[in-house]
Amino acid sequence: MAVHKIAVIGGDGIGPEVIDQAVRAAEAAAGKHDGARLAWTKLPWSTAYYKQHGRMLPEDGWEQLQNYEAILFGAVGDPSVPDKVTVHELLLPMRRKYDQYVNLRPAYLFAGVPCPLVGKEPGSIDMLVYRENTEGEYAPVGGNLYPGTDNQIAVQTGVFTWKGCERILRAAFDAARQRPRKKLTSITKSNAQVYSLGLWDDVFNTVRKDYPDVQSAPLLVDAAAMDFVRKPESFDVVVASNLFGDILTDLSAAVTGSIGLASSANINPTKRFPSMFEPVHGSAPDIAGKGIANPLAAVLSAALMLDHLGLAKSAAGLRAAVATVLARGDVRTPDLGGTHTTAQMGDAVVKAVA
Repeated sequence: MAVHKIAVIGGDGIGPEVIDQAVRAAEAAAGKHDGARLAWTKLPWSTAYYKQHGRMLPEDGWEQLQNYEAILFGAVGDPSVPDKVTVHELLLPMRRKYDQYVNLRPAYLFAGVPCPLVGKEPGSIDMLVYRENTEGEYAPVGGNLYPGTDNQIAVQTGVFTWKGCERILRAAFDAARQRPRKKLTSITKSNAQVYSLGLWDDVFNTVRKDYPDVQSAPLLVDAAAMDFVRKPESFDVVVASNLFGDILTDLSAAVTGSIGLASSANINPTKRFPSMFEPVHGSAPDIAGKGIANPLAAVLSAALMLDHLGLAKSAAGLRAAVATVLARGDVRTPDLGGTHTTAQMGDAVVKAVA
């Protein structure tokens, strides 16, 4: 029996609650469909750990994580500690240190999920958003001058490299080539950001020549935001910079029914370093501890992890279980209009896997 070593970081807020259910569901799917065993190691790195130790992870934390094939991550962030500590000392450095340059965020309208848009049928919204994950607008380059005075100046520099743009664009084109529609949309704003997004466009126009079988076109980010609402079914594979991909995927989650269904993968395609899998929703401190968070975003993130581990049957089985539970509609967490708990939704998925 194959054994896969996975680090589990529940983190803050609802993170531990939803990750517990994802672990249960992934374990059930891997055992049934691929005969694989998942060896979990829980790591207590969180805001609570920071308050006790003065750091988000131990001195050798990054070395520890390199011993695992994958990381299943809940959420990080707490109102009592600034994001520049929680997010910028754990989540964002992880993406850069392990070169997890592919941030994959699917958006799919499941049967049984109320859609806020009129007339959208189940399956009509089915897109994969590829977000560049290690540079761009979130590169930690900048600073403050004269802080605390009327003359304070803040500079935040977006960093775009040919290599960074090319590798995320190729990953997206490769994915589009494997899908029935073979369609790709590159998100830009080069009419305003002529240097950084101008480079992005130059790389896009170079790379697209290697994929004549893929229908591809650029689209300005403001038009994309409009069309994500007006006609989301027109999108197949979308590729965007760090900032644009982040914003648009919150919108794609909303139009497919709930951010409680939005999964993501932070992938190092070379597998030289571990990849990390997390729900998009964040720590949601307003509902933490109430046991009502929807765990399906975490479960679907675990399915992406199973794909990455080469357990394709398990991943498909887990997604099918989620689809079954949602279509049946007898278990719904509050974000889906129901009253069921996080654990009850987890139980339903595990039962559907079995």
